[in-house]
Amino acid sequence: MINLLGAPAPASLLLQPFNAESLKTYRGQASAAVNNQINNQQFKAQFARTALITNGEGLLVEILVGTDRPPEDPRATQILFARLAETLPPGNYTLDPADWPGYSLEHALLGWGLASYEFTTYLKQESREWAKLFIEGVDLGRVDRLLLATFLARDLVNTPAADLGPAELCNCARELAGLHGAEIAIIEGDALEKEYPAVHAVGKASVRPGAVIDLRWGKTEHPRLTLVGKGVVFDTGGLDLKPSAGMLIMKKDMGGAAVALALTRLVLEHKLPVRLRLLIPAVENAVSGIAFRPGDVLRTRKGLTVEVGNTDAEGRLILCDALAEAVTEQPDLLIDMATLTGACRIALGQDLPAYFTPNDQLALGLETASQRAADPLWRMPLWRPYLSKLKSTISDLNNSASTPFAGAVTAALFLHEFVKPFQNWIHLDMYAWRNDALPGYPKGGEASALRALFHFLEDRYSGEGPG
Repeated sequence: MINLLGAPAPASLLLQPFNAESLKTYRGQASAAVNNQINNQQFKAQFARTALITNGEGLLVEILVGTDRPPEDPRATQILFARLAETLPPGNYTLDPADWPGYSLEHALLGWGLASYEFTTYLKQESREWAKLFIEGVDLGRVDRLLLATFLARDLVNTPAADLGPAELCNCARELAGLHGAEIAIIEGDALEKEYPAVHAVGKASVRPGAVIDLRWGKTEHPRLTLVGKGVVFDTGGLDLKPSAGMLIMKKDMGGAAVALALTRLVLEHKLPVRLRLLIPAVENAVSGIAFRPGDVLRTRKGLTVEVGNTDAEGRLILCDALAEAVTEQPDLLIDMATLTGACRIALGQDLPAYFTPNDQLALGLETASQRAADPLWRMPLWRPYLSKLKSTISDLNNSASTPFAGAVTAALFLHEFVKPFQNWIHLDMYAWRNDALPGYPKGGEASALRALFHFLEDRYSGEGPG
């Protein structure tokens, strides 16, 4: 973790931005020795390139940072400063905000901190020594909380399923509850089968029993905020077994729960004026003699019956029970988070979590917050005509659409059946993973949409933004 302090430390080196024009001016005024160093490092002010200038005794005295041709990416500031953190030698660095117009200092510190993430639980190597960045005028406690919540989600997703089952997810929620004085109930065993029958059906094949986490916090007079996270700790596909290649990263299928827990942590730490409820159905979709089968008809908490067209469409089955319970309280806002469909990844790739909502004002608020957080999202349609693709001849719904087209949409429509006519609902279909690395965004588990969601909640419950 980067040590983000509030004021420049003694002997902090100044990070100085340069484009092609300002570099030309600088070189015209610099000594021959400095120009030789710039030439030797082939520094041309390209984005995220650096030139390290030393004095006659070999001591580092200046850092030139290239800012030309930034990527067309809202995360550009984070990426730039994460790259600096990754490449600069250990030491103390600072910047003059006047030198960086148009750059968010919070995003600069956030990017620098994101670069420090390491998942070393199973490695013998020691953590590397990181450079430190000091900037005045930034709420460093807030940046630190955002980083630690992001790292919590990444750690949970990166942990192998052998070490993170339903019980471990429950323990994580218990720890959060204990730290912040929240109430928590764990529904399991006979109570789970009775109260959340679809959750029980999906998880019953595993030797690790399923559960539903139900955490509550806040004053009763505050607006109700309910978060739901998909907690499939490992997904074999069930009897509709995935191929081996399809299982390789299925430890991440609890990514929605990981983000929901991280978002809960931020809400609790910032003491947002809400009456929070967190619901996480936590199961392993395993294979055994008592696994639920293709063709089975499951009863759900809402009373709707669902024919199982595919046991690998299990996420919507556990979510439908949790959502049905969530709307009974008619919260001010309901958000569910899930690694739900491969179709969404095909449509939007790893960088863009999709969201669905029937409420245009919520969409406006989330879009605004996403831009402010530099944490991109993309709205997808709840296209009601596609609901016909979820018809069954023997039950109210089928959990698998009759067509491979618009898989993310039909999955969202399935969930909507357990929410409607409630309108203040947002469903996120996220990847919670990176297949390749960007500065500050390593390969592996990712806290998809976490900061966008938290900025949105801040805006909504502080009255500072739309939505």
